[in-house]
Amino acid sequence: MTMSNLRSTLTILILSVSTLHAQHTFSIVAVDTLTGEIGSAGATCGDTIIWPGTPGAYIISDVLPGIGAIHTQSFWDRTNQVNAHNRMIAGDSPDEIITWLKENDVNGTPSQRQYGIVDFRDGNSRSAAYTGKDCSDYKNHILGSNYAIQGNILLGQHILDSMESRFLEAEGTLADKLMAALQGANVVGADSRCSDEGVSSLSAFLRIARSTDRADSLMLDMNIGATPVGADPIDALERAYNNWRAVGSVDESKEWLDNVKVYPSPTNEVVFIEFPRDVLLPDEIAIVNLLGQVLIAKRLNEGVRRVELALNGLPDGIYWPVLSSDGVTVASFKAFVVE
Repeated sequence: MTMSNLRSTLTILILSVSTLHAQHTFSIVAVDTLTGEIGSAGATCGDTIIWPGTPGAYIISDVLPGIGAIHTQSFWDRTNQVNAHNRMIAGDSPDEIITWLKENDVNGTPSQRQYGIVDFRDGNSRSAAYTGKDCSDYKNHILGSNYAIQGNILLGQHILDSMESRFLEAEGTLADKLMAALQGANVVGADSRCSDEGVSSLSAFLRIARSTDRADSLMLDMNIGATPVGADPIDALERAYNNWRAVGSVDESKEWLDNVKVYPSPTNEVVFIEFPRDVLLPDEIAIVNLLGQVLIAKRLNEGVRRVELALNGLPDGIYWPVLSSDGVTVASFKAFVVE
């Protein structure tokens, strides 16, 4: 299996919230001009606990496969986000979208908004950003030909500079570069509201779309909506991302991994893993958490095709089934949610 044919979605749907104040903090949208992939990543000092009924930081992200990505942040409003989406569908450039949003703000308060937008049309990438004068300090944005980095309520300009530096210096895929950019902001109080928490933020996300993806089924759609007290969501996101990448480290002879079924999700009592026929499996399956800790393990009998694992009161969160042999992880599968 290659990274190009992986699909993993950890998505929480935006529910009934229409406006969030002083949201969002730091984020990046970017395009890979070689592959056509479009990416979106960010974090904030708010989560699914503080903002019930939302997915946390993820709420600002709108990725349009094969077209572009939009972040609508600072005094987030759903209507502005939908309007931006519609303008991109209509063919407006990132600059034109921002001009339209400023002239047609849903509440007539564009000075409170912050936007970051990229698109990729006819083989060319474009970017634009806007930071209103009434966004909370520290606030600013940075533009490159294929990326936009923006933030408010920041510790300072060095947070954005570090994100840009890590993004540009990182090797690998667009996802690797976006993950590096977030780690560039992983300092205590990057979102200044989180200083007393001892973390950079409370929720974080990472999204990558190929040009052939559907908007509701991206190649990578990963969200850390909340973490335990003192645990940084950017670190949790990177562990989740590394688990996702682990599947891509196996060779082409293991394309059967795409056909493994993990269900139900969400669940709270039991999870089932079904394997395709005629596949030689390793000797153990385990459930790991975002910290990479093995919480449940079970030996696999020869010829087994369906495994049932009791969750034994696992706390709410995101978990991965992994296959191992002699204590070495061979592969991991699509995550499931306990709630």
